[in-house]
Amino acid sequence: MVNIDNAKSQMRKGMLEYCVLLLLRRRPSYASDIIQQLKDAELLVVEGTLYPLLSRLKNEHLLSYEWQESTQGPPRKYYALTAEGEAFLAGLDSAWGEIEKTVNILKQ
Repeated sequence: MVNIDNAKSQMRKGMLEYCVLLLLRRRPSYASDIIQQLKDAELLVVEGTLYPLLSRLKNEHLLSYEWQESTQGPPRKYYALTAEGEAFLAGLDSAWGEIEKTVNILKQ
């Protein structure tokens, strides 16, 4: 029997970019906060996965960041969606709707 965990892992990887952008649409956040919000939504992600994704999205001009002072340690890098990021996320919203519709049709 094939192990379902690998398939689930691949599905989560495919959704991670979309989920991170959805969180950042709500408000600018720093990496640890993003990880916690994903964990709260039952999507487990480690820093070693998130940081390269954030870096790539910033290099693609979908995110920007700014340093903010913290009362609990060193300054934190807060990520936010750019205008390009908002437009890209709108496209992902549309794509997600299409995927959801297709899967629901096939599940019937």
